[in-house]
Amino acid sequence: MPADPLTPAVSARICAHMNNDHAEAVLAYARHYGGVADAQAAHMLQVLPEAMELDVDGATISVPFDHPLTDSEDAHRTLVAMLRAMPSQPG
Repeated sequence: MPADPLTPAVSARICAHMNNDHAEAVLAYARHYGGVADAQAAHMLQVLPEAMELDVDGATISVPFDHPLTDSEDAHRTLVAMLRAMPSQPG
């Protein structure tokens, strides 16, 4: 069964899952990849093929991916790989 294309609805589903179940990972993305080392709060706004948009302490930042995402499975694999590539993974 093919994965879902990266539509706005799929982006919203990914963001809801990440914000509700993996909030510490979203904050880690902001600190490590977004360059906001002292970030206190981060919320995933959308996942685009080229980047994820995060609200970090009230400011919107864009965190680029290393390749354009093709679908929801690619988004999942890429987000997991980015988390695993960090020096220290959130609990």
